[in-house]
Amino acid sequence: MALMQISFFSDELEMMVNMDVIIPQKTKFQVGMKGMSPEGKYPTLYLLHGISDDHTAWLRRTSIERYVSEMGIAVVMPNVHQSFYSNMEHGFKYWNFVSEELPRVCRTFFPNMSEDRKDTFAVGLSMGGYGAFKLGLGAPQTFGAVASLSGALDLVAEMESDKSKRKDEFWNTIFGSKENVKGSSNDLFYLAEQLVVEDQLKPKMYIWCGTEDFLYEENLNARDYFIKLGYDVTYEESKGDHQWKYWDEKIQRVLEWLPIGCNVQEA
Repeated sequence: MALMQISFFSDELEMMVNMDVIIPQKTKFQVGMKGMSPEGKYPTLYLLHGISDDHTAWLRRTSIERYVSEMGIAVVMPNVHQSFYSNMEHGFKYWNFVSEELPRVCRTFFPNMSEDRKDTFAVGLSMGGYGAFKLGLGAPQTFGAVASLSGALDLVAEMESDKSKRKDEFWNTIFGSKENVKGSSNDLFYLAEQLVVEDQLKPKMYIWCGTEDFLYEENLNARDYFIKLGYDVTYEESKGDHQWKYWDEKIQRVLEWLPIGCNVQEA
């Protein structure tokens, strides 16, 4: 694998931004790891960080590079700060950046990235789980499958819950007010409904949450709602709370679940 740490200018954000990118590479002599690449263009996974992290978190706290080395898949890890992958009321247009500009820029920098939605995935943890599902439901023409680990999938319930430690000022900076979220483009339930009403493309979904996680009930709500709407949902749960030792384990399960159809080549 090749690991690239990239700084580039975002027109949407009007500033320099950072991302880490893993690119498939055929190798023969790496000790303890085999590198492969696909025939033709390679699938791409947009791997999203949580609220206290940045674009380096997945590399620092999991073995994601090793996990994907034999899959022939690229991994893009962008930094969106504490934006909830949204166009902030008082801040930057991170939704425009991550849903439109980022895939376009990545495909320009790396022409071998597939432009097919069936080869383009979004996965995240916590805030990033929300971001991944928002990409699948808000940009279904780009993302064919999405996965969430301990995700904030029922954002309305999270903001209203006593378990949420975030003050109103935090939510107001992003959304204007908590009341603005329900029934808006920042409400995953609303986005899911609209795709059904409009008979649009729908992403495949994977949800995992630990049974001791403070977001567990919200994940059950999301699971039930998406299934009721007819979405293709794979739901799994196990003992665990909101920490990296579980996400490091479960990202491997997500990689097994992803509908990757390319044929990889050994060196």
